[in-house]
Amino acid sequence: MGKRGPKPKGKVKIAWSPQFAYAIGLLVSDGNLSPDGRHINFTTTDVELIELFQSSLAIIATVTVKRRGAGEVKKCYAVQFGDVLFYNFLLQVGLTPKKSKTIGIIDVPPKYFFDFLRGVFDGDGSTHSYFDKRWKNSFMFYTIFASASEDFIEWLRSQINQTLALHGHVTRAQGHSVIQLKYAKTESLVLLQKMYQNQELPSLTRKRLKIDAMLRIIGESL
Repeated sequence: MGKRGPKPKGKVKIAWSPQFAYAIGLLVSDGNLSPDGRHINFTTTDVELIELFQSSLAIIATVTVKRRGAGEVKKCYAVQFGDVLFYNFLLQVGLTPKKSKTIGIIDVPPKYFFDFLRGVFDGDGSTHSYFDKRWKNSFMFYTIFASASEDFIEWLRSQINQTLALHGHVTRAQGHSVIQLKYAKTESLVLLQKMYQNQELPSLTRKRLKIDAMLRIIGESL
């Protein structure tokens, strides 16, 4: 019998942790699997997310700068690296090439779901707040997750409901492909406290500070 060659080694250590789950959430939002079966791409307009992505996976990859859009051109940052083992793992948990409209259930251990959700939020989520003119001193705010895949949005909603008994509501603007899962003020408070229960774990500073400012208005904090 011939000798077997050495087992392939990957750049990414495949082991679930809060940081690893957060990075998977970022990939679900802003990542892409190349059709070549080995390369993983992550592109974002926020340079801090590039740093958080790499540190969460404990990798170092070359960062390239791209410019997108007509008129007001946006600067984008991207990393790409080859790792067949990690690529195959991502396929197993539910990511696919050209995933935007087809992604559905992601096989995340329940223990790390809210770290994963924080990654999804930092990639494709947002908050929206305003004073409702109909009622004096009525400050409204929403926590929002967006995706082009209805299956993924419904899966997120079901996971959050099973864990926290929150319902949210799903909307789709007429003529737009993006679907939004929204949580209003009372449910947002519960959800955000869970997502940010450990301030030492990775999160996008810009979004966290916006949430802090929003909560201070109603005398709450993370």
